[in-house]
Amino acid sequence: MELRHVRYFVAVAEEQSFTRAAERLRIAQSPLSQQIRKLERELGVELFVRTTRSVQLTHAGRVFYERARHLLVGSDEAITATRKAARGELGRLSLGFTGSVTYELLPALVRAYHERNPDVTLDLHSEMLTPAQVEAILEGRIAVGLLRPPVNAKGLVVEVLREEPLGVLLPTEHPAAAARALALESLHDEIFVGYPSKPPSTMHSVMLSVCRQAGFIPRICQEAAETATLVALVAAGLGMALVPASVQHLRIDGATYRPICSPRATVQLALAYQEGEVTPLVRRYLETARSVVLSRQRTPAPAPAPSPLDEDESFSLSL
Repeated sequence: MELRHVRYFVAVAEEQSFTRAAERLRIAQSPLSQQIRKLERELGVELFVRTTRSVQLTHAGRVFYERARHLLVGSDEAITATRKAARGELGRLSLGFTGSVTYELLPALVRAYHERNPDVTLDLHSEMLTPAQVEAILEGRIAVGLLRPPVNAKGLVVEVLREEPLGVLLPTEHPAAAARALALESLHDEIFVGYPSKPPSTMHSVMLSVCRQAGFIPRICQEAAETATLVALVAAGLGMALVPASVQHLRIDGATYRPICSPRATVQLALAYQEGEVTPLVRRYLETARSVVLSRQRTPAPAPAPSPLDEDESFSLSL
């Protein structure tokens, strides 16, 4: 039994006329009658009582009509869903996010993506460090990660979206919080809270590099894998932390953010996904992520107060 025969049958049943059904289907009446006869032979029953004036469903025809109608609705829905899936508008997408992005970029990104793709279910994995995201992408547990380069693993595409200033998170009661911006070398005697060192997270490597540039090795009293925990530890007075500027969007009483005026450093934010053919689901997400980041760069946050800075004191980190 072909689906088109079922469609023909439903048209005749609803129009109660072969002539009107043929007009509705835009085919000739004679082939329509032949196809209905063929369907009846295939089913082994009569579906219609035919008279010179009308066409009425038999009891078997009425039973078949109810099921045939649902069959056609289901087939139409299946066709629509298949086409949406082929365009990347339907399905399930698993995504990873580094901690600082969770509190700044993630809400805008998810909102924009959902508005464009309401039928895609997102599985969000926030507060993931770069090593964990790389492993999850390679194993297929997440499709795309928003992480901090560098990524040394083979088989991944890493697409840098933006560079972000590095700043200091410190207890609000600390004397240094009175300054609008901080020179990192002035903090050489301070105690720090850091991101994990085993395995070394990107931000741990960044912290060591920028502190060495400022002339000291930081004393790290405690480590935290989650950005929210790190901010809470700073608010508790356990130490300071070097963080991307986006962390200031996570507001916890007792902790405040100050930009670094010397030496100035940036950290990268990048999309990462497997090499090879990009699925429609992934492609639409990548397009949305690029668009959201670009739109936010066009309306940047107010810059920190300017401070004297020699050109040789400014550098960029991608660690």
